[in-house]
Amino acid sequence: MRADAESGRTLRVVLAEDSVLLRDGLTALLARFGHEVVAAVGDARALLAAVAEHTPDVVVTDVRMPPAFQDEGLRAAVQLRAERPGLPVLVLSQYVQRAYAADLLDSGDGTGVGYLLKDRVGQVAEFVAALQEVAVGGTVVDPEVVRQLLRRRRDPLGRLTPREREVLALVAEGKSNGAIARTLVVSEAAVGKHIGGILTKLDLPPADDTHRRVLAVLAYLRS
Repeated sequence: MRADAESGRTLRVVLAEDSVLLRDGLTALLARFGHEVVAAVGDARALLAAVAEHTPDVVVTDVRMPPAFQDEGLRAAVQLRAERPGLPVLVLSQYVQRAYAADLLDSGDGTGVGYLLKDRVGQVAEFVAALQEVAVGGTVVDPEVVRQLLRRRRDPLGRLTPREREVLALVAEGKSNGAIARTLVVSEAAVGKHIGGILTKLDLPPADDTHRRVLAVLAYLRS
């Protein structure tokens, strides 16, 4: 069986998904990749109980679950991260619930957390890789989630030049410096300079971190 490539071990997963077909499908999928779903539940209360009982390596949860189908799963994820610092959580949903998404992504300094949109996961292996990344402390956020959160916080952008705003929007889409340079028809050096200016103006010091770009946008959202 294939296990978590980073840790060399099988991940123990608690899965919360109200759709029975999707829940069973994800359980079978994770088993195929060598991971064990120790509990598969259909509502937020059961999710909290399952985590307390099984102490999993990672949690996968939907946002909208019974009884009201609003934000029960996401609120449970935020609660779990507060009660169990360092617990990796991956949200897999059709929706961006902005009221609590920023709280989740802000928890634990944005490490060991992810938010993916079901309709935008193009490959099975992509989802499993994201789960494994989150489980070892990584950050995996769909660019559309970042864009929707970014729309809530327009005022602080006043500190940026129009070009810096363009660059920040492209960073939020997950584009590399090279891709941004091609889009804006400028040099990569110019893009690097703009990103440095953005980080400085938003009080985000540069860091050599593989998740730096996503964390920079998330840190800005928290400002």
